[in-house]
Amino acid sequence: MSILVDQSTRLIVQGITGREGTFHTEQMLQYGTQVVAGVTPGKGGQTVLGVPVFNTVREAVEATGANATVIFVPARFTAASAYEAMEAGLGLILTIAEHVPVHDMMGVYHLAHKKGCCLIGPNSFGVISPGKAKAGFMAHRIFSPGPVGVMSRSATNCYETVFLMTRQGIGQSTCVGNGGDMIPGSTFCDILPLFEADPQTRAIVLIGEIGGSEEELAAAYIKDHVKKPVVALIAGKNAPRGRSMGHAGAIVAADGTGSAANKEECLRAAGVHIAESTAQIVEILAEILK
Repeated sequence: MSILVDQSTRLIVQGITGREGTFHTEQMLQYGTQVVAGVTPGKGGQTVLGVPVFNTVREAVEATGANATVIFVPARFTAASAYEAMEAGLGLILTIAEHVPVHDMMGVYHLAHKKGCCLIGPNSFGVISPGKAKAGFMAHRIFSPGPVGVMSRSATNCYETVFLMTRQGIGQSTCVGNGGDMIPGSTFCDILPLFEADPQTRAIVLIGEIGGSEEELAAAYIKDHVKKPVVALIAGKNAPRGRSMGHAGAIVAADGTGSAANKEECLRAAGVHIAESTAQIVEILAEILK
């Protein structure tokens, strides 16, 4: 099995007629993902790579039976696109754009949770279940099917980890890009129970970074609810306080809140294996999966 996306996923691409939307639609189709529709207001009736385009998400859902969407639109349009997807009844919404306005994301986040919708991102590379389906822009060639669930705030650190895993013959059940913006639609605590319940997943990798309290909350959840082994890497140990580093959410407060040291301490106390590098994640997994 896997989580979030698989062979049964019927995907919409919002913004399919844009440059990024078209390019990544082609990549997803080549990977075998069922991309059943695209949405661009005013361009209904067209096709892109053989995929029918609709003016609204509701039209696309009614015509194709879609059950998920990936949103390839600029940050300023992300909230409106996500609202439209939620109102059309989609249960999985993946948002790609970085730097979605915080006020916009607050509204999207609360409506998604009210409706019971799984919202991934913003600033996410998407979700991939290797060998089954992908929804996003990840370089799928480095992924391979296997028993490790991966969730990450950082695309780059996730790619490097997965590349090293695959090279060592350690595959992945599903990889989730939680995203690096200040308000993620789904936190580690939202994804952990899915991996815990997935019979294919034997171990979980958590790739966090400085800023926020996601990792501390995840540690508390792991301690009480997760029986599978968890390996964690926290990026940003040398970042200066009070300065956003790369991601909008990667910032250590002046009082030290959100620091890598505090996150590692909490995770270690919850029984999580702490890695100092992506290479060490793979070394620890090799021991766990013996």
